[in-house]
Amino acid sequence: MRPNHGYAISNIDGTPIFYKIAGERTAALPVVLCDGIGCSGFIWKHLREPLGRQRQVVSWHYRGHGRSPSPKAPERVGITDLADDLACVLDELNIDEAILVGHSMGVQVSLEFHRRHRYRCKGLVLMCGAASEPLKTFKGSNLLEVALPTLQKTIGAAPRFFRGLGRAILPRDFAYRIGAKLEFEEELLSKQDFMPYLKGLAQMDPILFLAMLSDMGAHSCEDILVEIRVPTLLIGGELDTFTPADRTREMAERIPGSELCIVHQGTHSTPLEHPALVGQVTCDFLARVESP
Repeated sequence: MRPNHGYAISNIDGTPIFYKIAGERTAALPVVLCDGIGCSGFIWKHLREPLGRQRQVVSWHYRGHGRSPSPKAPERVGITDLADDLACVLDELNIDEAILVGHSMGVQVSLEFHRRHRYRCKGLVLMCGAASEPLKTFKGSNLLEVALPTLQKTIGAAPRFFRGLGRAILPRDFAYRIGAKLEFEEELLSKQDFMPYLKGLAQMDPILFLAMLSDMGAHSCEDILVEIRVPTLLIGGELDTFTPADRTREMAERIPGSELCIVHQGTHSTPLEHPALVGQVTCDFLARVESP
């Protein structure tokens, strides 16, 4: 019997990529969960169980995230690298075809995987993300995109200091309060659900994080949207200021036959804030995709 977790070795540079399995292999297509940047599965807390009732669910950690070590080739942290790492994970698990569920940057990873390994992608569920250059609309402006080179230069000059600073500041109550002020409502997203994100982010190499953020900001899959022919569901948060709902609507307009759900009072953390709704919409979509 295969263990429920392990490592796949990346074909890019030999970096071990952590994966975890929930549910049993059935006739239904497996689902693969693709995180946002700085995330190691926290966003899927309430979605794994309903998805795993009918199928195998695979979650994995990007290089330099969670239980996956920093890449052996430090420059290989782009969206294309992550998409190819996912192919290695599927190879390790003997999965030929799967449905991809992506959140935030995971939307770009899922779309890039569809571009590079199209025959293996049989469906897409894209949540709170954009098909291209998400930093241009982050918080309603391109300020983060403009400031990013200065941030990289500043942190690159004293990486040990900023690594220690992040580990001291991020996993604290006041960081959760700041997040609540800037993006989400405390009554919809508990500290218990959000703190794993802050703790995981605190353990990341800040230079790696910013390098990945830079590639994410420049990456685009806009050109393939009109070519997508697999069933696609798009879920956006009405109040999402990280990747505004209009970005989700734009993708839905361009992907032929796609389905769209904009969640009332949802923010960038919609899967955690509205788990019953997101779970039901996603499971209903999967049932329709696989019905005779």
